[in-house]
Amino acid sequence: QVQLVESGGGLVQAGGSLRLSCAASGRTLSDYVMGWFRQAPGKEREFVASISRDGKSTDYADSVKGRVTISRDNVKNTGYLQMNSLKPEDTAVYYCAARNQYYSVRDPGRYGYWGQGTQVTVSS
Repeated sequence: QVQLVESGGGLVQAGGSLRLSCAASGRTLSDYVMGWFRQAPGKEREFVASISRDGKSTDYADSVKGRVTISRDNVKNTGYLQMNSLKPEDTAVYYCAARNQYYSVRDPGRYGYWGQGTQVTVSS
């Protein structure tokens, strides 16, 4: 099975940018669909973005569309989430996740593998 480790979170001012990384080990990342989710205090975990195994298909939550880009480098076994024009409401713990099939990608319950999360805090 695959293990996932996120990095790249931190504190940033509103309007700033961050790039999150998700390093995979144990299995080749190209075997998996990748997703990014986030969870703010007191709220449910919500979908942010997903990318197919070959990188040709992506999906974004309306709340981040146009500001966020998901990508992957299967050679480096790493996925990325580039976040621009960050807003205070983007503050959350961000998780990467992996699953085998590309359908219902917005449902966190469909993902079998999760990282430990990385905190993103956007100050106003």
